[in-house]
Parts: sequence; structure tokens; C-alpha cells
Amino acid sequence: MRVEAVVERLWPGRVVSVEVLRGGITNRNLKVTLADGEAYVVRVPGERTELLGIDRRAEHEAALAAAAVGVGPQIEAFVEPEGWLVWRFIEGEGVAVERMREPESLRRVAQSLRAVHAGPPIRSRFDSFRVVEDYRRLAEQHGARIPDAFGRAGELAALIERTRRAAPERPCHNDLLNANFIDDGTRMRIVDWEYAGMGDVAFDLANFSVNHDLDRDETAELLRAYRGELRPDDVRAVTLMRFMSDFREAMWGVLQSAVSELDFDFSGYAAEHFERLERTAASRTFRRALR
Repeated sequence: MRVEAVVERLWPGRVVSVEVLRGGITNRNLKVTLADGEAYVVRVPGERTELLGIDRRAEHEAALAAAAVGVGPQIEAFVEPEGWLVWRFIEGEGVAVERMREPESLRRVAQSLRAVHAGPPIRSRFDSFRVVEDYRRLAEQHGARIPDAFGRAGELAALIERTRRAAPERPCHNDLLNANFIDDGTRMRIVDWEYAGMGDVAFDLANFSVNHDLDRDETAELLRAYRGELRPDDVRAVTLMRFMSDFREAMWGVLQSAVSELDFDFSGYAAEHFERLERTAASRTFRRALR
């Protein structure tokens, strides 16, 4: 269905403007402004995103849970059968990666993640170890060549999994890219909950750390703000799960290169993340954490 038709269905005769927001690879985000000045975001899913493990009803549930703890945006509607999600536009600003590394920003990010992780359970699950295997299987089914780097990465992932088997499952976002944060002046808000699920909080913390290029001291600052103290077990877990974050991103790129029709270099994206996880695996810090 065309965008105009769905927008008119939601707000008949009230729409003043529709603006395509920048950011995002898979989906489209539209800012809709109404005659009374109220503004909303309509998230239009990309094609065949179910192959990426995305369940739009589960996303809706996760977004509602995030809104309930004051971190996600206020959800206004879930449009079926299209799977479009509508939320109230957040007045705020994006935060540059450099500013995200500052102690005050890390403290506020930790506060938001703590609130999410302490929230009520949601029905979806996110297991990074199974995700990379599922992406490989689906990529092969759609004719993709699996990079040679997958074999060694898979061996290390199996070793990491042994260290995380007992980790409790909590609601997690699992896609903490810089573009998914909005500073509303009070709290670091987080949007785009399509990969959310019950999972390992160490993955969320590692995902934020590696996506913002945090060094060892900055990661320690994040963990100290999150726990109230710096615990060696947390440092070890995040060191290992930074590898899994890049492994997931790499295999996401491999699968997208086979199934997506978007004009984006998914193969280059996958190669970039394989290169980074290999650098991580070669580091003394990683080897020590794995032992």
C-alpha cells in the first residue's frame, strides 16, 4: 500500500506534511505533522525483513515495554497487516559518537539500559549464537557465498558460548547503533526495537561499546555506571561479546547481500565486521578473557 494511503487512513484529513527522515538501512521512517502541530513517526518496514528474524508484532510488544520504562518513544499505533509502527515524535537531538564516549553520556546510556534490562519480560528471544547460524543457513539457501572467515569465527563463538550459558535472560535492544539514540534533554531515549528480545545484557553492553568504538577505559566507565562498580566478570563478558556483536553484524551483511534489493554495499559491510572481529580475536585482552 502507498504511504499516502496509510497516512490518510491513520489521520484522515489532518495531515499537514510528511517528511522522510534520514538514517536506517532496512526501513523507512516518516515524520508526519498534523494540523494541530502534533508530530509522529511512521516506521515502514523494508521488504522481506522476516528473513532477518524480525517479527513485527514482537517488535511492537518490545517497543511498548520500552516506552513503559521511559526509554522508548510513546507508541500510538500498530498498523496491520502492513506491520507499520507509529510513535510520537521525540523532541531532541542525535548524539555524536565522540560525545557518546564522554563520562556523562556513558552514565546516561547506562541509566537507560539499566531501565530496559530491569523491565518486564517480552515474548521474543535474541541469542546471538543462534542468530549467526540462522543467518548462515538462510544466506546459503538464497545463494550467498559464506566467507571463509565464518569457520574460525564459529569456532570462537562456540568457546564464548560456554562462558555465557548461565547468563540470565533480560529484555535487550540488541542493535545499539548511534543512530538509534536521541537525547531529549533528560534521558537518552532509544528507538528501533525490531531486534529486541530476551537475551544476555552483556551483548547489549558490548554492542554499544563496539558500535561507539569505546576503548578499554571508556568501556570500564560504562560498566561502572551500569553496575555501580567495576566487576572483572563484566569486563570479561563484554570483551567476549564485542566479538559476537561483530559476528552478528557480519552475518547480517552476508544475508542481506543475498536477499536485499537496496542499493547498499552489504558485502563490504560484512567484510568490515569480519575484519574487526578478527582484530578483536587477535588481541591479548580477548585471549585472556577467553581463557
